[in-house]
Amino acid sequence: MERAAVFDVDGTLVDTNHLHVATWWEAFRQAGHRVPMHDIHRAIGLGSDDLVPHLLGEDRDPDEDEALSQAHKTLYGTYFDRLPPMRDAGRLLRRLTDDGWAVVLATSAGGAELGALRRAIDADDAIRATASADDVDQGKPAAEPVEHALELVGVPPERAVFVGDTVWDMRAGTRAGVTTVGVLSGGIPRADLEEAGAGSVYRDTAHLLAELADSPLAPDA
Repeated sequence: MERAAVFDVDGTLVDTNHLHVATWWEAFRQAGHRVPMHDIHRAIGLGSDDLVPHLLGEDRDPDEDEALSQAHKTLYGTYFDRLPPMRDAGRLLRRLTDDGWAVVLATSAGGAELGALRRAIDADDAIRATASADDVDQGKPAAEPVEHALELVGVPPERAVFVGDTVWDMRAGTRAGVTTVGVLSGGIPRADLEEAGAGSVYRDTAHLLAELADSPLAPDA
């Protein structure tokens, strides 16, 4: 039976987390909200529908949510032509495909943003399918993005590994019943990833590729 290697994108395959922090901070600032960048960083990985209430609380004006999300999209969109991939991200995906894994993306990004991320990774030939924010009702930390990714390639959870960089990724993978692997490239501490369910943690995609033979993504795993 085929195996699935499911990957988060922001902070895992593309070095964008701090761009998101800066553009969310500016979107909040323009709307008159003072939100510490540290708090925003910890919330990256949530979809905008969850990130805004997570940071502003339930007593905010919910009529403002869409404008905040749109402001962030506009600011972040100015970087679409120069998003930096993580080291060896494309090589890792191609190696996994060569080893017989079905590579799937599971991301809160959608539309033009997802297109820009895929261009940055530059490994479309190795990506079997993508579960984006446009495809699910609930984003991470709900299990739905990971479950949908597995449905796209017809692989059961016990035959899948999910790689991500945030506690939201680890919780989503754990709830979906897959093996979870964390990377530190998104800026979240190892202890936090492990507490959220990461079975193993690597520095980044280059480190994971270098240690592939001894990882949950080994060719004979």
